[in-house]
Formats: sequence, structure tokens, C-alpha cells
Amino acid sequence: MSYFIDRISYFSQSREEFSNGHGVTTEENRAWENAYRDRWAHDKVVRSTHGVNCTGSCSWKIYVKNGLITWETQQTDYPRTRPDLPNHEPRGCSRGASYSWYIYAANRLKYPMVRKRLLKLWREAKKAADSDPVKAWKSIQENPGHRASYLEVRGRGGFVRAEWDEVNEIIAAANIHTIKEHGPDRVIGFSPIPAMSMVSYAAGSRYLSLLGGVCMSFYDWYCDLPPSSPQTWGEQTDVPESADWYNSGFIIMWGSNVPQTRTPDAHFMTEARYKGTQIVTITPDYSEASKFGDIWLNPRQGTDAALGMAMGHVILREFHLDNTSEYFDEYCRTYTDMPFLVKLEKRDGRYVPGRMVRASDFSGNLDEKNNPEWKTVCFDENTDNITVPAGSIGFRWGEEGKWNIMPADAKSGKDIRPRKTLLGVQDDILKVGFPYFAGAEHEHGYFQNSAREDILDRNIPVRYLELNGKKTPVASVFDLLCANYGLARKGLDGEHVASGYDEEIPYTPKWQEKITGVKADKVVQVARAFAKNADVTKGKSMIIIGAAMNHWYHMDMNYR
Repeated sequence: MSYFIDRISYFSQSREEFSNGHGVTTEENRAWENAYRDRWAHDKVVRSTHGVNCTGSCSWKIYVKNGLITWETQQTDYPRTRPDLPNHEPRGCSRGASYSWYIYAANRLKYPMVRKRLLKLWREAKKAADSDPVKAWKSIQENPGHRASYLEVRGRGGFVRAEWDEVNEIIAAANIHTIKEHGPDRVIGFSPIPAMSMVSYAAGSRYLSLLGGVCMSFYDWYCDLPPSSPQTWGEQTDVPESADWYNSGFIIMWGSNVPQTRTPDAHFMTEARYKGTQIVTITPDYSEASKFGDIWLNPRQGTDAALGMAMGHVILREFHLDNTSEYFDEYCRTYTDMPFLVKLEKRDGRYVPGRMVRASDFSGNLDEKNNPEWKTVCFDENTDNITVPAGSIGFRWGEEGKWNIMPADAKSGKDIRPRKTLLGVQDDILKVGFPYFAGAEHEHGYFQNSAREDILDRNIPVRYLELNGKKTPVASVFDLLCANYGLARKGLDGEHVASGYDEEIPYTPKWQEKITGVKADKVVQVARAFAKNADVTKGKSMIIIGAAMNHWYHMDMNYR
């Protein structure tokens, strides 16, 4: 419809004022508003979320017209939390509010793409092999020139559209050839995680499993989930919901840009600040999260491990050695592996930490009939005898009712007090070697090194046990941990250990300053405050750790 007449007669149209000239009634054509009304019109409203592996899982009202999404808004009917916690609302984010644009975007991929060089080779090889797909793929793989021609251009684009049948045939032929030549376990794949699509996840995982292939997990495929979690705890990340942030008295946001990447949950963090929770932000850049921090530490990119080691050095010194925190001490004895014993092995003329001592290392397996090779041991401080504490990984299969970790002997059920350190009751003191990786000079000069020997020898208190018929030195995890952190202890002086924070010994606050660029006094301040709050509140200190920690080589060590 043309509004030309309306435009040229605009100034001659009658207008009636009201409310002392604050309002006006006009007779102009308002049909142009229909376009906006149509834009927001809908036939129905459905509830959904955005299945893009987002941890928010926000509830959305999806407005649908003629089978198409027209717009979306946040649901506001979340159940209320308990009285002392903020509610989950408001949720949602700008990405969710514009998600329908992604669905109908012109650049959304809706068909398979293949590298042009590979597709050309495939079609030629299939003709030469009389349409036998497996022979065709084999001919490509056995020709180094053909194989290199498409592999060497990875990362440079060059994709063309292909048909589904053709792509499926290439994949099937490649799998069959690989199985014939190398075995089914050389077919490794990753299926979309259940949070994105349960059907896709089940289909891909079942295919790989029936094939005899290897299903990659979300912890060794994505770079935002930490392999260090299952490496350290034997479990994938099992973390509290974001509402629990509000319960913390001290929060460190480490490599996690909460306002940007955890937008639906960020309000729990900001609300915690109103009740006095201290916030520390650790990011190389001044990110959206940095402004929320009472303290902002900005280590050089990729040097988080050095910063973390220095913080651990301070906490071990002040809350475990010089002044033992009763809460920390009991927690470590009950719920961690610090009292467990580790074999020391001789390699290249020096002792190094080996594996944990297990019930199966002793004559008679310490009377453990079920999974003795998975049951770790420690000394009972009350009796000075070797004991198998209940609840270690060996109890998870075949022994119902013994899964809970508790300071009790698994066989007798009597209470024990796991011995955390052998210092003072040792049979001997041995030098044990620890690898040191921060001494090498970086080839591009970005990372600042702290030159030392590749192996640092430190003194460890040990006991001798008869294991598998041999007299073997053993040490507790706690003693090895303190030595690895370079902590000087009474009776264990020597090289590469520090008594003060101003010594440039691995892994003191002063040592990390050269590597990270963070001032030593700031590291001491944050580590001390973090641990002090945890001690006073019985564990209400929290680290919100993010994917930024994982985007580096040796990221498992960074994350730990």
C-alpha cells in the first residue's frame, strides 16, 4: 500500500489536542504498524531450551507461526529456591534470545561438505576400482602422494558440497579398510553429547560400540572439559549447581568469564558479593569477569600452573606445616589420598616416586579377597600398623555397603587415624628426584624460564616394608607433595627447598613472579585469604574454573 498521499497531506491533517497540549489525536493512517504486529504474531507457544551443550539449560517460551519460530522469551515459572538462596530467575542470555536467527541463518550447514581434493580422488579411484568403494579407498591410502595431497591442506578450507549417499559410502569404506588393515580399535569417534541430542549421541555411540571402535569422551575431545578431573578423582566433573556459589565466603574465578559464558548463572556470583563474599579474578586480560573482582591477578597466558603451585606452597606452609589447621588435617586424613603410601623406585641411580602401595603387594593380600590390587593402604597412627581404609576404589565393585570413604579398617571396622606424614617415625631419609619442567628456555621467548636442573632431589622420610618379597622404601603422598612443592621442613633440609616466600626456589611465590608476572605479595595475600576462609567456614571457599585453563598443552597439569 502506498502512503504517498498521507505524506504530502501530513501538515494539513487535523489534530485535536488534549491534556493541556500534552497529548494529541491524529487521523493519520497507521496500517504501517501491521508489519510489526505480524512480526510478533504467533499461533502457539511451546516450551524448549537450547540444545547446544550449554550448561544453562534455560527454559524458554518459543513462539511459533506456521511451523516457524518467530521469537522467544524467557520462562518465569522456575520453582522457588529455599529461603536463604536467591531464585534462579532471571535466566537466559543474548545468545538464547537470538537463537532462532541461528536456526534460519543462511550460513547454517544443512548438507555434507568434503574437501575438494579428496572428493576428486575418490571419484577417480572408484572408477578405477570398478565401483568397489573399499578398494577405491585403499588405493588412495596406499598412494603417499594422493594421501598427502588432501592432508597437507587441512585448515585451509577448500570444501565442496556433496551428496549424503556419497559421503556415507566414503565413511563406510574408510572404516572397513581401517578395520581390515589395523583392527576395529583403530576406529576412534566422537558422538554429540547427550546434552545436545540424545538421539545423535546414542546412534553414534552404538555404532562405534558395535563396530568395536573407541568412543571418545567429552573430556578428551572438547577443550572445555578437563581430563584432569577423571585423572585426579577417577570421576568426571561432579560439581554443585550454580546456586551454591551464593554459599561461598570466598570465590576465585580462574579462567572463567562468568558474566559472558555463564550468563544465566552469573547473578548468583554477583548476589554473593552483597553478603560480603570476596571475589578474586584470575585472567590474563581485563575480561568482563575482572570488574567483579576485589583483586584481579593477570598472569601471562599459559602460566596458570606456576601461579597455582605458588598458592599451594603458601597454603601447605601456613595451614599444614607451621600451623596445622584442624579442619584441613582431618579432611586430608579422611577424604584424600594424602595418608596413602607410595613405593619409591630406583631409576638411573636415584629414587623416584612409583605407584601407590596396594593390598596385593603384601603376602596374603592383607586378607582382602575382593580386588586387592585396587585397594590402597596407609599406616594407622593409633597402632602404627598397616591398614586398608574402607571406601577406596577397590570397594566399588563386589562389596556392597563399603563404598563410603571413612576412617575405619575395612576388615575389622575399627576406627583408625590415617597417618599423614612419616616424619618423626621414619626408618630412613632418602633423596627422591622430582622432574622440573620450568627450566627450559622457550624457543620464541614468550615464556620466562627459571633455570634449574631437570631433576630436583629432595629429602623424604620413608619406612621400609616387605612388598612382593622385597624390602621396599615407601613414603606418604603428603610427604611427597610437600617435597614436590619445595617446602623446607625440620629434619628435611637440603637443596631445592625454601623456608621463606622470598627465595627463588621452585615453587615459591617469588619463583612464580618471574614466570607469571604476578607480584609475590599478591599471591601470598590471595592464597592466605582463600585458605583462611576455608578453615573458618569449614570449606566455603570456591574456585570457579573455566575452559581457558584447558586451551594449552599439558592442560591437565594446569587444571590440577
